[in-house]
Amino acid sequence: GMLRTYWNVLLPISIPSFVVVLIWQFTNAWNDFLFAVFFSSSQNGPVTVALNNLANGALLQNYGVSMGGALLASFPTLLVYIILGKYFVGGLMSGSVKG
Repeated sequence: GMLRTYWNVLLPISIPSFVVVLIWQFTNAWNDFLFAVFFSSSQNGPVTVALNNLANGALLQNYGVSMGGALLASFPTLLVYIILGKYFVGGLMSGSVKG
């Protein structure tokens, strides 16, 4: 039937596409700054607002603290890409091999 064909043929081929969309959406949601600035406060905003507050705008004095905050803020995105990266690269390679 059509559902079995979808489950056995189309879904396994589509997994790399789903993973790319998942990585893209997670990165966009994690790094959303404008929405956070307009619709949240500084006490309960996302990590991008906290990084902006940590850097104090253009008057950055303590580079170590700022870079540590940037590393901690980028860690979840890096972790998602490391975990799902094999599917991402597999999808790229499956479209490039002939034969």
